[in-house]
Amino acid sequence: MKRAMVFKRCKFWMITNLVLLLLFGPALQAQNHYLLEAESFTTSGGWKVDQQYFDIMGSSYLLAHGMGEAVEDAITTIDLPAKGKYHVWVRTKDWAPFPVGPGKFKLNIGADYSKEFGSSGEKGWKWYYGDQVDIKDPAKLKVVLNDLTGFDGRCDAIYLTTNKKDVPPNELVEMHEWRKKLLNLTDTPKTAGTYDLVVVGGGISGICAAVSAARQGVTVALIQNRPVLGGNNSSEIRVHLMGELSQGNDYPVLGRIVRELDNGDPHNANKDGKLYGDKRKLSVVEMEPNIDLFLNMHAYDVEMDGDKIKAVIARHISTNQELRFEGELFADCTGDGTIGYVAGAEYRIGRESKAQTNESLAPDKADGFVMGTSNLWHSSLEDEKSVFPETPWALQFSEAYYLDSPTSEWYWETGFSNFDPILEAEEIRDHNFRAVYGNWAFLKNQKSEKYSNYKLDWLGYIGGKRESRRLLGDYILSEMDCDGTIPTQADAFVTATWTIDLHFPEPENHKYFEGQEFLTATQHTRVKPYQIPYRCLYSKNISNLFMAGRDLSATHVAFGSTRVMRTNGMMGELVGIAAAMAIKNNTNPRGIYEKHIEDLRIYLLGK
Repeated sequence: MKRAMVFKRCKFWMITNLVLLLLFGPALQAQNHYLLEAESFTTSGGWKVDQQYFDIMGSSYLLAHGMGEAVEDAITTIDLPAKGKYHVWVRTKDWAPFPVGPGKFKLNIGADYSKEFGSSGEKGWKWYYGDQVDIKDPAKLKVVLNDLTGFDGRCDAIYLTTNKKDVPPNELVEMHEWRKKLLNLTDTPKTAGTYDLVVVGGGISGICAAVSAARQGVTVALIQNRPVLGGNNSSEIRVHLMGELSQGNDYPVLGRIVRELDNGDPHNANKDGKLYGDKRKLSVVEMEPNIDLFLNMHAYDVEMDGDKIKAVIARHISTNQELRFEGELFADCTGDGTIGYVAGAEYRIGRESKAQTNESLAPDKADGFVMGTSNLWHSSLEDEKSVFPETPWALQFSEAYYLDSPTSEWYWETGFSNFDPILEAEEIRDHNFRAVYGNWAFLKNQKSEKYSNYKLDWLGYIGGKRESRRLLGDYILSEMDCDGTIPTQADAFVTATWTIDLHFPEPENHKYFEGQEFLTATQHTRVKPYQIPYRCLYSKNISNLFMAGRDLSATHVAFGSTRVMRTNGMMGELVGIAAAMAIKNNTNPRGIYEKHIEDLRIYLLGK
């Protein structure tokens, strides 16, 4: 189903969006070929639009996430340029080729074409050839994606061509340019507007940054690549908020917006997604006249002017319409540091060594280890029995080792040093799927006396990521800041209370699934409340870039304490206030520290 962006206060943009869709549509007609992006199907049925890997793939795709029950068909119609015999190509992936995965689906075109895809036994995204279809009536041609299993079949695009030698490219750089050409995407997309502050990322930190700045009179664009706000604390991921707002907080102005967003504590993986307060968060944003909210827009590129970001480029995750957002200041609240990365901001990923940071909790040697990603799940006890198929492609469990629980918790986590948190994010999510499905199949089929009436009713397909890039600021928070060894900095304002909470593979899980761990243990090091310096919240080398949330300037060890969402939200609030002060004084983030830090401190005291 096509999802429109939220354009507040400006009917002109709504009209412009509609005109662009009518003119260009999701696919470009040509003399002898046609590219249909799967995410742009008119009716997505039970298929989900998945944009999580856009930065690697250059596109969103459709996912048949039915937890073992086939989902409703995705349906659209297309107008081919002429009748004739078209060669059919489908870009898909066998996500669990062990040896053959379960993501099988049919592509139906018109009345005469029906072929199966998605279960090839080959790794990776590829274009698969699907023979020819003889199109006698090219107008209003019905195209259907028919899921056969409910086990996460996926389709990125469908390509029809009358030229057999016209083979679509698989190499990502070449395919990116090919896709842009066929979709008529230009290098200078239409400008959505010019703003004082452009916030990318609609999690807790991004919402707080946008609302905080807007309430100071700043014009804000808030760009979120999902249909809902909240990030990890949304109905899509279902992680509860943690961290204290009042304990040790010397600056009472911070934390007020987090409280407005807080919908209570439904704990993790609650069956009722409404308890995570998507509507509450949306209403807080929509009440601000200075915020233009753009949902379903994935920001993936920047325009630079020296060491400044001039604009960010974002693409709608379903329609593929691109927009350009100009700004004076920018805030990267993406978690992955996506905007900072493409702008050339200095960053770190993984663990620093003891010699590099002098931290007692750091390893002897630096490495790429990061805390992992969770895809939480839930099952319910029902009146009737239900069945679940065997899953030979999933992780295999036995009497010697299985997880005897009807629901998940935070410790269902994959990543660590086994996967790259950026380049292999999809593989991380899919490994979580293989663990969940494999264990659930064991419980349903081998422990039926207990689980016969339980049904798997929710499994998050959007990953709840803990750690990836950390952008570097003028100050790098360390263990010694957290434990009080280093005296409190003059610009230390955001209160943090969480322990230094560092995850690692759970030993027994490691024993049975070495190299394929999916459970975590933790090492808690308690700290007294301390404050995070403002200098951790702006880039050291991109002069107009703030950051708030998981991509703050910190070591891996210190990050273990700062990563919880109430703390992230207070970071966002501080960024919004500093951005407003920077606009008022015609300066940049560093200028606030160098010339206006006392004004900022006084404001945060509420005086």
